[in-house]
Amino acid sequence: MSTRVLVVDDQALVRSGFRMILEAEADLEVVGEAVDGVDAVAEAERTRPDVVLMDIRMPRMDGIDATARIVRQTDGPRVLVLTTFDLDEYVFRGLRAGASGFLLKDMSPEDLVRAVRVVAAGDSLLSPSVTRRLIEAYVSTPDEHGPPPRDLSVLTDREREVLELVGRGSSNAEIAERLFLSIATVKTHVNRVFAKLSLRDRAQAVVLAYESGLVRPSGRR
Repeated sequence: MSTRVLVVDDQALVRSGFRMILEAEADLEVVGEAVDGVDAVAEAERTRPDVVLMDIRMPRMDGIDATARIVRQTDGPRVLVLTTFDLDEYVFRGLRAGASGFLLKDMSPEDLVRAVRVVAAGDSLLSPSVTRRLIEAYVSTPDEHGPPPRDLSVLTDREREVLELVGRGSSNAEIAERLFLSIATVKTHVNRVFAKLSLRDRAQAVVLAYESGLVRPSGRR
């Protein structure tokens, strides 16, 4: 079954370029295009994509507001935000809006294809130049209007350990090795953590691990 992709960008040349790259892959299908955030919300509702490639700066409604609305749709797709800046206020807002990943627009075609597949599979993806310092900067900038922190007391001790390691960027295989567990058992723990804390994916889990103090930004005690 093909992964259905919606491409959102206010520049026609960019949209056509992404479409050409993605549709060259047998397992990827571009089901629609949108020129701004308002159009993106409507097209996501109409086409039901698995992944949305979302530009940030667009007329009428920017990509952050569109992301927040799209992820709240029934069976909402995962959103992969595209940005020209690697540490940009819009990316912080994208995390809060529910984006599953971030990529810089100067990525290679191969990186784009891989990113769509990774996000479609349920994993999160942060551009290597963004990852840790983005999260650290994000959690040092409190969102006064955001929801209250989730209560980690619902987790078992083992689940807290797993959440901490996810927050440190460990893969399931690395967690399994560290805790002397099978990968299947780790997957079960990760899924339970996500269910108990209402997390969509690893991107949200990483942010929560920092916000809750399970993982502290480097240089802090």
